[in-house]
This record gives sequence, C-alpha cells and structure tokens, in this order.
Amino acid sequence: MADTEYDFDLFTIGIGSGGTRASRVAAAHGARVAAAEEHRVGGTCVIRGCVPKKMLVYGAHFAEDLEDCQEFGWTIEGKSFDWVKLRDHVLRDVDRIEDIYTDTLDKHDVTLFHERAEITGDHEITLASGKVVTAKYILIATGAWPHMPDFEGNEHCITSNEAFHLDAIPRRVLIAGGGYIANEFAGIFNEFGSKVVIANRSDVILRSYDFSLRDRLMQISMTKGIEFCFHAEFEYVRKNDDGTFAVKMTNHDEREFDCVMIATGRVPNTKGLGLDKVGVEMGDKGEIKVDKFSKSNVDYIYAVGDVTDRVQLTPVAIREGQAFADSMFGGVEPYAVDHSCIPSAVFSHPPIASVGLNEREAKDQYGKVAVYQSDFRPMKNVVAGRNERSLIKMICDAANGKILGIHMIGPDSPEIMQAAAVAVKAGMNKADFDATTAIHPTVAEELVLLR
Repeated sequence: MADTEYDFDLFTIGIGSGGTRASRVAAAHGARVAAAEEHRVGGTCVIRGCVPKKMLVYGAHFAEDLEDCQEFGWTIEGKSFDWVKLRDHVLRDVDRIEDIYTDTLDKHDVTLFHERAEITGDHEITLASGKVVTAKYILIATGAWPHMPDFEGNEHCITSNEAFHLDAIPRRVLIAGGGYIANEFAGIFNEFGSKVVIANRSDVILRSYDFSLRDRLMQISMTKGIEFCFHAEFEYVRKNDDGTFAVKMTNHDEREFDCVMIATGRVPNTKGLGLDKVGVEMGDKGEIKVDKFSKSNVDYIYAVGDVTDRVQLTPVAIREGQAFADSMFGGVEPYAVDHSCIPSAVFSHPPIASVGLNEREAKDQYGKVAVYQSDFRPMKNVVAGRNERSLIKMICDAANGKILGIHMIGPDSPEIMQAAAVAVKAGMNKADFDATTAIHPTVAEELVLLR
C-alpha cells in the first residue's frame, strides 16, 4: 500500500474525535499515518466540550437530588458545594482521557506531532517547527471554534472553552445564545447557585427542536429561576472598577453581571491552514466544502467533522472518519455516512432528546400527520413534590403510521432516545411500538403506550 513518493500515506491535521478515528483506522489498515495537533489530543469533545460538560451536568443534578431525597426519607446535614473540587476533578479526568487517546494513536504507530501544521504546497505540510513532510492524502479534522460577535468589550467575555476553568462560580452570569450550549450551561450555573440570564437575538431557543420541547424547557427553566431576554444584541460590555461588568443590550436596560459568556454557535476552524494555497473551495462560514465521501474539490484533500459544518456532532465526526479511512485504505467499496435521521440531545435541566422530523417539518414534507403525546409527572417528581412535567411526542405519517420523529423532555430522555432512534431509523411504524410490552414502572414505557 505504501507510496514511497510521499513521506506518509495520510497526514491528518487536527486530532479530535473524527481525526483520531480516521488516523487510527487508516493505520490499522496498513497506511503510514502522521497527525498534527496544535492544542491537545482529543479535540473539543474530550478537552472542552461534551465530556467535561457532561461531568458538570452530573454534578449539577445533585443540587435537586439533595432536595428531593428528603421526601424519600433521607436527612442530609451540613451539605455544601465546592466548585474548585469538582472543576479540578473534571480536569484531571480530561487529562486521563487525553492520555488514552494518545496511547491509542501510539499503539497504532501513528506519528504524532504536537504542533501546528499548515498546507504549504501540493501534498506538502509544514509544521510550526519548520519541518516539511509530504503525504499522498491530507485529512482536515480541525473542528470548530466558539463564535465571538464583534461588539465593544467582547474581550471581557468568556466562551464555553473558558467556562471549565473558572476560579469560582459567578454570582450573576449572562449567557448569550439560544442553542444547546447556552441552555446547558444555564442549567449548570443555575443549579450551582448563580443568577442566570439567557440573552438571545430572536425570541426562539433551540430553533431546530420541536416547538413543544422548546416551550416546555423554557417554562421549566423560568420556574427554576432562569431569566430570558429576547431580541437582545450586545451594544457594549464594560468592566467596572470592582471587577463586575456593565452590559447594555438592545431593547433592554443596562445591567451588571459578574461573568458574561458567549454561546452564539461555533464556526469551522480553518483559518491559517493554507487551504487557499492549494485552491480548496470554502463556504461562507469558512467551512470546507466536501462531497458525500468527505472529499474536497482538491483530489487529495478530505475533511471530516465540524470543519465541514455538515452536522456539528461528535458521533457524526467519528462515523465520517471511519468511513473515510475504510474507503481510502480498507480495500472496500467506498461508502458514505448517512446524515439523515440523526438523534441528538440537549443536556439541559431537564434534558431533551430528539430524532427525526419535528412536527412542523413533518407537516411540510408529508402534509397530514398524526401526533401522539404523553404529558405527565414522573413518579420521582410526584414523591419529591416537584411539579416538573415530562413530555413525549411521537409524529407519524397519517397515511401509513410510519414514525417520522420522536421528541422527549424529562429525566433520562437521552438514554431512552438512543434505543428509540434505532426504531425510527429502521422505518418502524406506530403499530410496532403498540405491539411492544411496556417495562413498568418507567418513563420509557410511555413510548409504547401513546394513544
């Protein structure tokens, strides 16, 4: 397989989830693989995203659990929360997982350069150290980076990258954005005792999710004390002498906060990679345009993951990396990742999970649909005296009962949705769910009891 014309068969720039999978699998197929990572091995998910965030979500849940447990007969005396202890434990575990990723690459004989890499010519990569190497194929897997809007004082703001390293939980925090990152951190900070305000340019949160889930989450969030400011764009953020920040947004009075976090989306991380030098076609957001096989308009350059801005989800990047490596080096018929019907979750408080079409999308595409819904208070909430209600919604093609989408908000929704997503992806019908015996008593049984 080796092509001696080049130093490597594959050079991967960016070792996040997609780049790691592609490099490891390509090497397992016998390719000579090198990779460069200028930050830390593991990328956004492991270092500054999904993994540490989920650990914080777990920590935040104990705030309510410690209240609820009293109705179940438990007495908790002297309870307190130590942010620094949790933060440092999370960061240590991030180190542990990074070591696992690095060891995996080492065991597969992937040559790893811990420095920035740039394309400087056809099949040519120059490292920050000045070393120049060549590769038959180049894979870009540099992910995405938090978007920072342009306004006065934006240098005083943090993003989700810095949120994991705070010295203390802010007493008052403003979070700009309406997407999953904004709502997840709003829940985390709120449970840790912050006064949380979410500011959004529009009046819609979680735009891609079903409206029933969006409305329910906003109702519950407001009940928990989270405040929403809509039609709000930054005019300025000014640092006060006492270290707090004066914030002025359109349509709203000036307010003071101890921390301002920007969570207005992520943009493909393609600056300074030298893609323009070899004529790689880019989109308006700086994303690399690729075909279904992750190939750019330049024959030897491919891209996977968030840098393509197709679907910004870690499992998608992993599948794209696998498909690329198998197709290029595995001796199999090239295959592409199916980007339809991808399940997703928002680890808010409570969490949201979804797969398939939401109600509006289903009506637009199919015309007449049948909607089945269960709106209930989970047993744990009943005993705890918590009025928070869960919602499960199934949308079907009215003509034949085929399930077009399932949407949930409530405890363990993401855990339940993973199995339900298999059924939706497989094209099952409502009748298949009706014919399935329920597991009682569970939240999940509502899926097969919808009428």
